[in-house]
Amino acid sequence: MAATQFDLVADFLGLNDELRQRTKWPKRLITVTVPIRHDDGSVKVYFGHRVQHHLTRGPVKGGLRYHPKVDLGEVAALAMWMNWKCALMDLPYGGGKGGITCDPRTMSMGELERLTRRYTMEMIPFIGDDIDIMAPDMGTNEQTMAWIVDTYSTHAGRLIPGIVTGKPLSLQGSAGRTQATGHGVAFLACRALNKLGIKLTEATAVVQGFGNVGSHAAYGLANSGLKVTGISDVSGAIWNPAGIDTRKLRDHVVLRGSITGFTEADPIDPAALLCQPCDILVPAATDMTITAENAPHLKCKVLAEGANGPTTPEADKVIDARGDIFLIPDILCNAGGVTVSYFEWVQNLQRFQWTEREVLTKLETMLETAFARVLVFAERNKLSNRMAAQSLAVKMVADVKAQRGLFP
Repeated sequence: MAATQFDLVADFLGLNDELRQRTKWPKRLITVTVPIRHDDGSVKVYFGHRVQHHLTRGPVKGGLRYHPKVDLGEVAALAMWMNWKCALMDLPYGGGKGGITCDPRTMSMGELERLTRRYTMEMIPFIGDDIDIMAPDMGTNEQTMAWIVDTYSTHAGRLIPGIVTGKPLSLQGSAGRTQATGHGVAFLACRALNKLGIKLTEATAVVQGFGNVGSHAAYGLANSGLKVTGISDVSGAIWNPAGIDTRKLRDHVVLRGSITGFTEADPIDPAALLCQPCDILVPAATDMTITAENAPHLKCKVLAEGANGPTTPEADKVIDARGDIFLIPDILCNAGGVTVSYFEWVQNLQRFQWTEREVLTKLETMLETAFARVLVFAERNKLSNRMAAQSLAVKMVADVKAQRGLFP
């Protein structure tokens, strides 16, 4: 998907073959073995990956995920998308991504700590606060980042908080980082409704996924006056046309571990949920959930991509042909996380802390600027919003590569 999207953009921009190849391929693809001792005394070897797409515009930035299906190809695609995301938001970063093929749900805290620390040690030659800065992703959290900070800092002999972002506040994390991605999704989705002339208090939303991104997107939409009528997670989906109380659902999930059994909404098939009538649909779970099969049946006015790569290229063709769905592409829609990660990194370098209000205000300003640039470019060049966003981003990276030249 990532390569197909890039080729379409490169064709539109008319990149020559030299720039096309240099811009497309990652700088480094790293795979390491991560042996750890489990609690029962057995030793198991896991495989960890890290892809650094480009360091042309600065150190690479990107998440670290723990999931059974992690492989090098997925990590490389996510690193490429992160590269375009950072360029679109005008952050001084290239794109990076990492992952370990494991199932964190079956592992104890001690096993996860040993896994994280060993992976960090294997990555030390390739990371640094001016080389590669990790962040939480699927299956990881601020505790994971704290272990990385401690391992790296112990090796260096001094505290280096800027080695990761998404850290606990007590380790010089940033206020607003936890909700940043979901907050940005909700903010841009509401801006899209404003563009379409739809009143927020008369609008409805469906959110696929109730993890960090989906839950905070749901809170943000509800706080803006929308009715959140449908929500799903890995256990299933629920529907209530009168609106779901997202705070009560949060308390239920904290208590029960999933949305299953929430009594103030009815169960619904997760696949059917995506095609329910709504003003905003937020796919905030996994990639490739909007496909050529369900795209013709979507009944949303705004498709706000909270996840990375939730819409396949084939589905994009269907959505473009329909012309009745306002798409907010992933590299813009979920850029709140990396943007506030940038703020956290800057605060670490300055040894200075901003308030949550300052962080979220700065985030909204940067998202608004990028949103306006994408819409103007799309209108001027008669492009879809995805093509416009990726074209702006790829052109920035390609231009810098051309300016720096080829060494030696």
